[in-house]
Amino acid sequence: MADVIIKECREYDAEIIKAQINAGMELLGGWGRFVAPGMKVLLKVNLIGPKKADSAAVTHAEFVRALVQILKNLGCEVWIGDSSGGAIAGIAPTAQSFKVSGLARVAEEEGAVIKNFDREGAVEVKAESGLVEGMYLAGPMFDADFVINVPKLKTHSATLYTGAVKNLFGCIPGLKKAGYHRLAPDPKDLGTVLYDIHRAVKAGLHIMDGIVAMQGEGPTAGQAYPAGKILISTDPLALDTVAAAMLGMDIAEIPMLQTVKERGLGTADLDKIRLAGDFVQPPVLRGFKLPKRYRRSGNWNPAIVVKFIDFMRARPYIDSKLCKNCNMCVESCPVQAIEQQTKRIDYKACIECMCCHELCLHKAVTLRWDNRLAAFFMKLYNKAIAAGAAKSK
Repeated sequence: MADVIIKECREYDAEIIKAQINAGMELLGGWGRFVAPGMKVLLKVNLIGPKKADSAAVTHAEFVRALVQILKNLGCEVWIGDSSGGAIAGIAPTAQSFKVSGLARVAEEEGAVIKNFDREGAVEVKAESGLVEGMYLAGPMFDADFVINVPKLKTHSATLYTGAVKNLFGCIPGLKKAGYHRLAPDPKDLGTVLYDIHRAVKAGLHIMDGIVAMQGEGPTAGQAYPAGKILISTDPLALDTVAAAMLGMDIAEIPMLQTVKERGLGTADLDKIRLAGDFVQPPVLRGFKLPKRYRRSGNWNPAIVVKFIDFMRARPYIDSKLCKNCNMCVESCPVQAIEQQTKRIDYKACIECMCCHELCLHKAVTLRWDNRLAAFFMKLYNKAIAAGAAKSK
């Protein structure tokens, strides 16, 4: 039986967050079960790019401040680490991301140490699945005495959902991420990569910032949603199972997590997950918008499903009116499918990994349906969902 703690928290006030996290940790046996004075504790945050704390795209700086203060009070040395996605002029924007997000300021004010995974060296590990011969992961993940995974509750235009399991993709330093996207363009294959990472680094605790989540076309181009929740578990898949249920999704509908489940990384059955804290059932987030690519599963004929998916396909499109020519999309594309001058996408080369959409700093990359009739049906569907959500309030 896996334990997932859900605590109510409506604002980014470090004192309130500390109280709620500490109360949740008591239900898991207390902090003493995991850390001790003198330990080096790494907070592996979600720092996808140079986004402000209130963007709902990154782990909020005040959430991290609360954790740093808790751990410093316990006598621990605290590190804050990650590697951002994408590249500008051939360089990953991690250093800029730490500044823009406010995490660099929090580290300075609270006496924590910033660990830029792009500059800290990498460790070669064996990929347990055999998908690749070896993987290179950020050195601080192995140098720390204890790792706490601190993901953000968000949707994802390619993988549908991103949380505790997906957050460790940031352990891959710098531009090496593009190589793994090229190797595993399908979300199920990406799940295998994530399984290998989790087996290698073994984060001991997962504490999710779900105070303000991202809905719609996440992980960066969506909208903020006041979810008001903190989730805590030692099992990343169990945490994601509960979080996905809060959004109205099932693990069976998220291929990336389905792969992790099949490989036995954690618990993905709600009947085998014990909820504690402020909720004993996953609290449903009313009116939460899911990505355009999300389609509820059902007992359909596989051939019909294939035709339906092709009919409803949404692909990235770069809006020239919003584009600032920073070339983040061009340099971040794993298969070089975007022409630098015109920003036209070669859809024959495109693997639909959505890196361009995910990493665009200006929300210039949007998703468009190939079929106009599909777009019309989805507008009607979204209106019906919105009306139903409003009626249920």
